[in-house]
Amino acid sequence: MKGFTKTTESDSKYDNLENMELQDLLEAINQEDQFVPVAVSKAIPEIKKVIEIVVKQLKAGGRLFYIGAGTSGRLGVVDASECPPTFGVSSDLVIGLIAGGDTAIRKAVEFAEDDLNQAWLDLNKHNITTLDVVLGIAASGTTPYVLGGLEKCNQNQITTASITCNRNSPISQTAKYPIEVIVGPEFVTGSSRMKAGTAQKLVLNMISTATMIQLGKVKGNKMVDMQLSNDKLIDRGVRMIMEQIPVDYVKAKELLLQNNSVRKAVDFYLNN
Repeated sequence: MKGFTKTTESDSKYDNLENMELQDLLEAINQEDQFVPVAVSKAIPEIKKVIEIVVKQLKAGGRLFYIGAGTSGRLGVVDASECPPTFGVSSDLVIGLIAGGDTAIRKAVEFAEDDLNQAWLDLNKHNITTLDVVLGIAASGTTPYVLGGLEKCNQNQITTASITCNRNSPISQTAKYPIEVIVGPEFVTGSSRMKAGTAQKLVLNMISTATMIQLGKVKGNKMVDMQLSNDKLIDRGVRMIMEQIPVDYVKAKELLLQNNSVRKAVDFYLNN
């Protein structure tokens, strides 16, 4: 494609890595990592557009799908899986799909990312509709699994977005709302799990967190709808309640366990 260069595959600025002292290795990796938040900051206008359309579609009853392969797919699955416990939303509001299925979360599935048709088949298992948003994640911007999925979504009037780390990639050209975070060559040539992966994780954090805040899932700066899935979170919830209403720890815990969320516990107390 004209004007498209895979900087994620370009040679590292460093060489003879096997001969570097450990201290030098760590300092060099850290130095490269510092380029990532700067690159993300330059993409904020595009990130904002994606969040605006995601919020609009979710308010209308839609869902957010992430599709990706390898590291990119795993990052999407992680972000999606953390939305229910963090924000108390249904597990089918944000859905992460990875080429090769759940097996690929832990182990590489050979050639799974090379199938142009599989993402569309995977999306259809979830009865995808025009209310949904499909966000393709691919550091290279060329992954067939992602590209094919976005193309089929476009053909079916389903809103598409993307996160890539190369400028003017095929995936960016295909997605209606592309995000490009240009982090440059990796410390280990082509190892896009490094800077590119970090960049994708930061952008996904921004998308899911800002979306949930816009949907009212955060009050003040607290996760008032979080799931009470362990003792640490129960204790955190109790202390949130104590900050909002005049009760002691024992009473706050009783309210929390009765109502199963900080928001509901506080509302119950104030209305009874």
